Amino acid sequence: MIEISCAFPAHPRLGAIARHAEQLGYVRCWTYDSPALYGDVWVACSEIARSTERIGFGPAVLVPGLRHPLVTASAIAQLDGMAPGRLAVAIGTGFTGRHAMGQRPYAWRSVRAYIETLRALLRGERVEYEGALIAMIPSEGFLPERPIEVPILVGANGPLGLEVARELGDGVMSIGPGFPEFDWSAVLAFGTVLDDGEPLDSPRVIEAAGPALAVVYHGAYEADPAVVDSLPNGVAWREALESIPIAERHLETHRDHLWRLTERDRAALDPSLLPLMTWTGSRAEIHERLVALGEQGATEILYQPMGPDLERELDAFMDAARG
Repeated sequence: MIEISCAFPAHPRLGAIARHAEQLGYVRCWTYDSPALYGDVWVACSEIARSTERIGFGPAVLVPGLRHPLVTASAIAQLDGMAPGRLAVAIGTGFTGRHAMGQRPYAWRSVRAYIETLRALLRGERVEYEGALIAMIPSEGFLPERPIEVPILVGANGPLGLEVARELGDGVMSIGPGFPEFDWSAVLAFGTVLDDGEPLDSPRVIEAAGPALAVVYHGAYEADPAVVDSLPNGVAWREALESIPIAERHLETHRDHLWRLTERDRAALDPSLLPLMTWTGSRAEIHERLVALGEQGATEILYQPMGPDLERELDAFMDAARG
């Protein structure tokens, strides 16, 4: 059976939410690395570690260029010491995290070099980085002894990223489908489990699943603004965004990303698309999709709840997963 995990932005109630997820049986609680949008990912991981006893946790996905690899290695070591065997790390190019800072995602060659350096540091090796020899040299007792064995996944969907995952990763994290060639294939999912007879345009569904549909517009615009025009109400969405001066536009494109609807996103929302483009459906439909995802090669799903009642969303998704 596919593992059921959850994912969240760094949230003021993250510790309490992670405890609830742990009680329900979620395997891991992942959190995002987008500093323009959310709190610090390592502080969030520390909050999960201190607030729970068993659930795994980690960044999904870590943006390499935001931190020197020694900073990342030190954070990994300290968290592994706090919660042995519970930390995993996913690393990628930083699509949303970088775009929200007005920057392009990192090239895969840079991600490859970062992971290679990070792995060497965690093994206790000296390695050259940016023209200088670096190593983890804490005083005895400050950090766990090297080597530090923490799984590293690669956040990837295309061929370049998958090649890095094959060479350097312990698995892959994607927006789907699963990749059966990997022993660990994690897939992100967003949406809501419908109550019996609940319509797609109910206020609860709009708030709990609407932000997931809005992300389609955010990502499409960054890839090619013309693509947005093919989406329902896409022309109006794009024109509203492009009325903002270009120097400021990146600050608005991803505002409230994966959390709530902006007025621009709400105006474009077509509820009929929710079952097609998000994980929104009845309890039985979500269960069937999970079974199919596992058959396609996924080994873990990362479900991120949204809306005013996160505990309700976690409860309903786990109930659907169990059938």
